[in-house]
Amino acid sequence: MNLPADLLYTKDHEWLRIEGDVATVGITEFASEALGDVVYVDLPDAGSAVTAGEPCGEIESTKSVSDLYAPTDGEVLEVNDAVVQEPGLVNTDPFGAGWLLRLRVASTDGLLDADAYAQLAEQG
Repeated sequence: MNLPADLLYTKDHEWLRIEGDVATVGITEFASEALGDVVYVDLPDAGSAVTAGEPCGEIESTKSVSDLYAPTDGEVLEVNDAVVQEPGLVNTDPFGAGWLLRLRVASTDGLLDADAYAQLAEQG
């Protein structure tokens, strides 16, 4: 399982790349493999507020529809229009071109490092 050590993770299988008070957010390779082929992504609008642990979008695959959970409280600064147009980027490059949104965040409390996330993912 590919888990970049410079990222933070959630128990809901999202990753965050923190740069100052801005977090780029996506789903992990583990999540993208579990979903199967992603065919549709619904993301919150830029400017909207999200609440940690609450649904803020949906990811639909050939297997199922899954909620996208906000990894932390924040304001949506940008969404990845490329992934809305080409949802398969979530599968082919989950830690790169398949990012989902950028948030202005106040806190990273409760997020996991790569080792803690790996233990969680191994437990299923």
